[in-house]
Amino acid sequence: MKKIAICLIVFVIYSVPLTVSATTDYEGRQHLYSKMETITQIPWYYFAAVDQYERNIRNARKDLPDTETLIGIYFSPQQWVGPLNPDIIDNDPLSIEIFNGIGLDGNGDGKADRTNDEDVIYTMAMYLSSYGTDKENLKIALWDYYKRDKTVNFIMNYARIYEKYGVNLDKHAFPLPLHANYSYRSTWGDRRGWGGLRIHEGTDLFAGYGVPVKATGYGFVEMKGWNEYGGWRIGIRDINNVYHYLAHLRGFEKGIDVGSIVEPGTIIGYVGSSGYGPPGTQGKFPPHLHYGMYKDNGITEWSFDPYPYLRAWERKERIERKKK
Repeated sequence: MKKIAICLIVFVIYSVPLTVSATTDYEGRQHLYSKMETITQIPWYYFAAVDQYERNIRNARKDLPDTETLIGIYFSPQQWVGPLNPDIIDNDPLSIEIFNGIGLDGNGDGKADRTNDEDVIYTMAMYLSSYGTDKENLKIALWDYYKRDKTVNFIMNYARIYEKYGVNLDKHAFPLPLHANYSYRSTWGDRRGWGGLRIHEGTDLFAGYGVPVKATGYGFVEMKGWNEYGGWRIGIRDINNVYHYLAHLRGFEKGIDVGSIVEPGTIIGYVGSSGYGPPGTQGKFPPHLHYGMYKDNGITEWSFDPYPYLRAWERKERIERKKK
C-alpha cells in the first residue's frame, strides 16, 4: 500500500512539468527539493544539503564529471543500472531493479534516466526515506552511503544552514570592516620559521587590536580554541566544503561556539596577536588576522591561496556600499 500511495503522489506531482528554462537554477532546485519533501515527508533542506555536497565534490575532483544539470547528485553507471547489468546505459526500471541497480523513474515517463534531474533526486529521496524520515535515521542512511563521518557532519550542518537561510547562499563579505585601518598583500607560500621551517598557508591582514572579524560566507563553526601556532583561532566550514581558518585573534564574539551557524558579516571575533606559544601567549608579532582556506573533496583536504578571494570580496563589498 505504501508503494501504491507513493506512486499516486508522484503521478500527481509530476503531472505539472518543471520547465527549467522558465526559472532560475535556485528556483528550479527548490521546486525539486519541495516535491521530494511532499513525497517522502523528509524536509526539503536535507535534499538541498546532499545536492550541495555532491556538487562540491564533483567540482573539486577530476575523477567525477562536471555538473551540467540542476541537480549535482551523481550516480555512477554501474551504481545506477546494477553492478552485473550488461547494459551500462539501461534505463528500464524493471531490468535495473532485477540487477539491483539504484536507478528509479521519478517523473513517470517509464524510464530511469541517470541524466534526468527528476529521476536522480527521486532516486536519492527513495534511498534516504527507506531508512526513515527523522534526523537520526537520515544520519545512518548518509553514513551507509558515504562511509565517512566527516561527510555526514558536513551534510547535516548544511541542512541547518539551508533551513535557516534558504536556497540562495551566494553572498560573501570581507572579513574586516571596510572603514577600519587595515592592509594586506599576497603572503601565501611565504617561508615561516617558528616551530620549524614551513610555508605560510594563508594571507595576513594587518589591523589594530580589537578590530571586528567577520564571517565571509554561510557556514558553521567547525573548530574554536587555542593552537600554539595560530593562538586563539576559529574554523568555519562553508556551504562549498571550504574550511576558513581565522587565527591570532584577541578573543571571540560572545555566543560563537562550535556548531554555530554564521552568515556573511556575522562577527566571530577580534583582531589580536595571539599565538606562537602556550595558551594566552600574546604580542610576539604585530596584530593581524591570519586567513587561510582549505578545500575538501570528499577524500582529502588541501590549502589554497585566499588572496584573490579576499580581493574580490573586498571589491564587491565596496561597490555594494556605494550603491546604498
